[in-house]
Formats: sequence, C-alpha cells, structure tokens
Amino acid sequence: MTTAPRTRFSVRVGRAEPEFDGPFEGVPPHLTGPLQKWVEQALFIGSGRYDEATAQLLCVRVRIPVLRERAGLFPYTQTLKISTGDDLLDIVDALLGHWFEIEAHGSVEALDLLLSDGGSAYRVTEMEDGLEERVTPAVRDAVMQTIAEAAVAPSVGSAGDHLAAAWQAAYGRGPDAVRAYSEAIKAVESAAHSVVQPNNAKATLGTMLGEIRNARHKFSTAIPVPAAGDPIAVAEAMMRALWEGQTSRHGGQSGTVPETLEAARAGVHLAAALVQWFALGAVARTP
Repeated sequence: MTTAPRTRFSVRVGRAEPEFDGPFEGVPPHLTGPLQKWVEQALFIGSGRYDEATAQLLCVRVRIPVLRERAGLFPYTQTLKISTGDDLLDIVDALLGHWFEIEAHGSVEALDLLLSDGGSAYRVTEMEDGLEERVTPAVRDAVMQTIAEAAVAPSVGSAGDHLAAAWQAAYGRGPDAVRAYSEAIKAVESAAHSVVQPNNAKATLGTMLGEIRNARHKFSTAIPVPAAGDPIAVAEAMMRALWEGQTSRHGGQSGTVPETLEAARAGVHLAAALVQWFALGAVARTP
C-alpha cells in the first residue's frame, strides 16, 4: 500500500519551515551517495571482485572515459561508482537495460525503493528495463490498464504497442517529445481505424476526421446527449485537438517546430483516453 511521505519531525513540531521535498530532478546530494553505493553493490561479484566486463560495457554505452591512472584493479567499476549527476542516472538506466537484455535479476526493488524514499523524479519502469519519469500512480496505472486492454482487443490493432512506445518516449530517461506525440497519434489511428474508416487501408487521423465531418450521423458514443445533440462531438474534438496539435508533421519555409515535452505528454494522455474509448466500444458506427 502506498503511503504519504512522512513529514520531518522538526517541521511537525515547528522548529523548521517546510522545504521543497521533491520530486527532485537529476540526482540531489542526499541521493548521490546511496545511488553510487547501489551501483557498486550491483557490480560486486564477491571476494573483493567486481564485474569489470559489465562495467566496461556501461562506460562505453554511457560514453564515460575510464579513470585508469587512479582506479586500481577495477578501473571501470571505480569510474562508475564515483560518477555523479546525470552520468549517475545514465549509468543506473544503462545497467537496468543490460540486465533486461541478458535476463538477469539485480537489486531492482531496492533501487526503486531508494528512488521513492529519496523523492526522485524517476522510477524503475514496469518492465524493469530502465528508468522513467515518475508520474502520479493513479494516472500511470490508468494508462497501463489501457495498454493492457488494447493488447487483447483485436479491433484496435497495434494501438497498445504505439501507446506503450508513446509513454516510454514521453516519460522515459531522455524523453523524445516528437516521437511521443507521433506514437500517440498512431495509437489513436490504430484504435479508431476499424470504426471510422475500415475500408481505407491508408487512413490517417486526418482522413478519419474528414469522415466524421461528412457523415457524423453514422457515429455514436456511450455518453448520452440531448435528442438534438451531436453524440460524436466530444470524441471528434479530442481527436482534432490531438491531430492539429502536432507541430512537427510538416516542414515549411518557416522551419519545422517540434512538439514541446509538455504538449507531448498531454497528447499521450489524450490518446490513452481515446484508445480506451475505442477499445471498449464507447465509440461506435451506427447501423
């Protein structure tokens, strides 16, 4: 069960003023030492020896030069365990990815607890293959549930895969806003295809919006509307907001404008709602 963080005693009794307590970007001072220790323990293989081969691989992948001249018997391990800041986060992320590749199981639970207790802005991914930005659990769980539902709903095609890729691009370590937004649109296109334009193999969100505009009487949603109302209007507005909000779709003389990370994350959550609607049949084509 998730519990609220415990307020420090000095604050509770009025001896100190409340201070910012997270989530902390990067690696704050109070987490640097514990994360360095976690890296060292993750590479320790017993009898005073370390997994130098893995340490070397991580140095190469994260582009960290080894401190050979003063690192002793295990130069790669020693280099990694004294790293700080973004380098330290990159090392942790790369080590998790390496373990996932070779199907190894390290102290992932201890790492996630450490990040949580330290108020880090990052957490271990559900797949335990890296780090991602921490999101309110209820919000994250809702998106994960949508991905799971889409995976078992044949009518929405590859929507679940695209939504999962969008989530990782939006909240993973080293977020990619342009890819996140693009994958979010692909997720909705996959989910809506069989309902809106099943006979158009090259359908896009744009052509689907045209279909709805020209034949809106053919569509309905599960949300009741007055007799004279427009049942597809809400879903159409959501789809249009996602489609028209993509600033990097086309180039021009004025230059391509990539999506901001904030816009991409909002687009991912908007796409998740639409994918769920189509996966659950909340948007339908009328006979």
